[in-house]
Amino acid sequence: MPAVIGLGDLEAAVMEVLWGADSALRVRDVMDRLTPPRPLAYTTVMTVLDNLHSKHMVTRERNGRAYRYRASRSREEQAVELLREVLRSSGNAEQVMLHFARSASDEESKILRRAARRTSKHK
Repeated sequence: MPAVIGLGDLEAAVMEVLWGADSALRVRDVMDRLTPPRPLAYTTVMTVLDNLHSKHMVTRERNGRAYRYRASRSREEQAVELLREVLRSSGNAEQVMLHFARSASDEESKILRRAARRTSKHK
């Protein structure tokens, strides 16, 4: 499972479950889909989902007496937001991006060129 920057291991595991779901999930549904090294208490998973809701990473809707949770944005949208946070906090976003472009691997360079071509076509 890929790490999710800024999240603990259990939070990241819960987000992986939500990103892989076709619909909103109850706490019990999330628990059933997790594969932790040791059993988790229902209240632990509920607390993690509540924390993710406080971080605006999940939305929740009332379903009877329980909530159903879903990711508030896709994995890719979350990654973009993290990149923006890094650039904002760097003090010099242009230099960071230029340094990244100069130090990019061959695969990263291909992705950057492809993205630049797509962006220029849409202008």
